Amino acid sequence: MKLVRYGRAGAEKPGLIDEDGTVRDLSRVVKDITPDVLSPAGLKRLRAVKPSRLPALRGRPRLGCPLAGIGKIVCIGLNYTDHAREVGLPLPSEPLVFIKATSAINGPGDPIVRPRGAVKLDYEVELAAVIGRDARDVSEADAMKHVAAYCIVDDVSERAFQMEHGGTTTKGKSADTFAPIGPWLVTADEVRDPQALDVSTTVNGESRQRGSTANMIFGVRQLVAYVSRFMSLRAGDVLSTGTPAGVAHGMKPPRYLQPGDVVEIGITGLGVQKNRVAGR
Repeated sequence: MKLVRYGRAGAEKPGLIDEDGTVRDLSRVVKDITPDVLSPAGLKRLRAVKPSRLPALRGRPRLGCPLAGIGKIVCIGLNYTDHAREVGLPLPSEPLVFIKATSAINGPGDPIVRPRGAVKLDYEVELAAVIGRDARDVSEADAMKHVAAYCIVDDVSERAFQMEHGGTTTKGKSADTFAPIGPWLVTADEVRDPQALDVSTTVNGESRQRGSTANMIFGVRQLVAYVSRFMSLRAGDVLSTGTPAGVAHGMKPPRYLQPGDVVEIGITGLGVQKNRVAGR
């Protein structure tokens, strides 16, 4: 299933995408796409619904973040071999973990707002695993039982905030609008192998990132198990798994985002985001 939330920002309604790509209203079935909906029981209930019997929406409604009530966004840094090479850093021996503030959550087509004082705005296409069942110190063998769905996250970054102002990575990752999520959630049963997906980014139509999740240093299974050692992963948490080579910061010279730029990112089977950069 492809689950969405559509409508005005702050007043989104639940929906799904049918086989023809039409948005169908789920309001009669669930009040919203929440962590409870991603539980085994919640997904079983949705799978019993026939999309053809749901009201079809006309036109192309705005899509918001496809999950309400996200508890935390856990991100992994330097998790692709080619990205590590482009920034001149050794491969990590363990996953590099940081938190991205939930106040950064943004719709998959909404503007990315460059904050005051930002001079090194960057993009990062990332595969995200969405947790459906709480995970506490789980084994790699059991890790995938806790993943309910997958989606795209653009881990928007301000490199000067991240690297030149002290503190931690989180500082450069958490400005408002820095976490476009979506366009939809794809349930895990429809993603045959999360380590065999093509990922890509274009800026103003120019190809910037083109990679594969096969080149992750630590795969989804390893990451769920690893992170759950250090913190509980709760239903509705989002685990964003890193980005391949081609980020603006890694180019020589760097080519950071400017107001008016259009960033388009996609992952096989998970759709495409398209965001315009706005100044402040």
